[in-house]
Amino acid sequence: MTDTLYFSKKYRVSVCTCHSLSWQYYYFLYLHSTISVKTTYISLYICIIVLIQVLKILNKLCVFLMDASPCIFDFVCSFHSVLPQDNLELNLLSSSIAWPETPPLLSNFFLNDTSDPAHSTFTILPRKDGGSWHIGDQLEVLIKMNDFLGRPKKSGGDVLFARLHNPNVRAGVAGRVSDHGDGSYTAVFPLLWEGRAQVEVTLVHPSEAVTVLRKLNLEQPDRIYFQSIFRSGRVSETTTCNVCLKAPKEKLCNFTDPYTGEPWFCYKPKKLNCDSRFTHAKGGFNKKLTRMEEKLFQSGVNMKVSIPASGLSNITISPKPQEETNQSIKTKPAGYYYQGVWRALDGTRVLQFNTSTAVSQCLKGKVLHLYGDSTIRQWFEYLTESLPGLKKFDLKTPKQNGPFLALDPENNILVTFRCHGPPIRFGTMPANQARYIASELDSVIGGKDTVVVIGVWSHFSTFPIEVYIRRLLSIRRAVVRLLTKAPGTVVIIRTANPKALTVYETLTNSDWYSLQRDKVLREIFKGVNVQLVDAWEMTIAHHLPHSLHPQLPIIKNMIDVILSHTCPAAGSSEGETKL
Repeated sequence: MTDTLYFSKKYRVSVCTCHSLSWQYYYFLYLHSTISVKTTYISLYICIIVLIQVLKILNKLCVFLMDASPCIFDFVCSFHSVLPQDNLELNLLSSSIAWPETPPLLSNFFLNDTSDPAHSTFTILPRKDGGSWHIGDQLEVLIKMNDFLGRPKKSGGDVLFARLHNPNVRAGVAGRVSDHGDGSYTAVFPLLWEGRAQVEVTLVHPSEAVTVLRKLNLEQPDRIYFQSIFRSGRVSETTTCNVCLKAPKEKLCNFTDPYTGEPWFCYKPKKLNCDSRFTHAKGGFNKKLTRMEEKLFQSGVNMKVSIPASGLSNITISPKPQEETNQSIKTKPAGYYYQGVWRALDGTRVLQFNTSTAVSQCLKGKVLHLYGDSTIRQWFEYLTESLPGLKKFDLKTPKQNGPFLALDPENNILVTFRCHGPPIRFGTMPANQARYIASELDSVIGGKDTVVVIGVWSHFSTFPIEVYIRRLLSIRRAVVRLLTKAPGTVVIIRTANPKALTVYETLTNSDWYSLQRDKVLREIFKGVNVQLVDAWEMTIAHHLPHSLHPQLPIIKNMIDVILSHTCPAAGSSEGETKL
């Protein structure tokens, strides 16, 4: 018989085990051979035994790497693959989001050995040249992490947010946090306004929690699963679907998009054929945490908890000295809030569109296409609720999924929304409406009166980063095609943003997952003629609590950024009805 071992998608190794007559023949040769030949036979036999064991190990490794079980199947998918031409960029992108090593966790680890915000501290470091603080200076804060027994941590990898703010003037800016790998961190802030400035440092996740989050995406990439109903006449069946499924190809329906190459599979129904797929929906969530691991994700204990100051937590900022009027900001964030208004530091002149008339005048004669998840749908809802003349058409589509369309005939404004394709964790939707952004972009005519807004991040958190990279590279290629045929098109990309966290939200959409994807998005679109709405910093810098769907004051500032890119010479006038 033949024992066939598969250790990759393309290569198969067969080790032949001959029937008894063959072994008798070999044994006969062995008995009538010289000592040297016998030694050769023995060595060859040992090599074959070793080879078989090595191949068995590779076979087990195959199950882990190819996300299929057992590996004797012909693999049709993987959670860890991109298109062949993207492999080099995948390696570069993976390096750009490298996170410091986090401590391994034994099954019986002690919570007391993990990072504790209550026993950790931050300290405002003195001004390097001494004296008082001025606008244009750089403030440095040293953060030291300790465990629950007050012992200093010896390694890095904690997830920390830092903010400098003044509630009296509604000012705020996000800090840049550097990990020194020894349990200490530095947060750096530019000083951008006069008066008081309060430092706030938050432990989002201890490093030990990052170890768990990493493991989940490697070992349980299918912990969120999807379902489709297959229907023909009165017969219907429901099966599980995902980016990749553990089954041989003959047991799968392959719905990989022929245009973009985006993979999607469902288990084949028992009675119906694959063409009878009728719906797409989120199926559910498999929570697989140990009791000890769950203790690493406790609100108010070690998840999104403020770290106390050692000494003063605030400073007073004086005006910039006249002799230093040309001093540039060393640490430049995307922007900051002052009087509740976002002021960009990336060269964008952010205008204020404070009335419905100002917004309508900006969008007059324009087509605004919105593509993405619910954080983009939120912008569609903001515009339709804020502009009296913009009427939403009832297309009889699901409230979460869309697609949606709104029209202002008087001002010739068209606004559309379409959610991105699978994996989308919305409610039930028609399977034929699960379309990919890259395909949709290729149907956009474009031009100077067309604005395209894209936001894709939240629904990709539970998957290995390769799934997200593959999607963004597909979208980038479509954006480049659009800008090539219609250079005047304005393309705007929305970044991820932090959110409120529960155990469920953390395991499906942790801020650490979002941060990794935020970095990838910025790298992928670097050098492409697109504009960013930095939702990440606009959320961290604001005083309102983090939310997947930011509150109205933050959304208003985001819309102002979009409109500023759309109408750089426009703006609202005073004395009109405020939005």
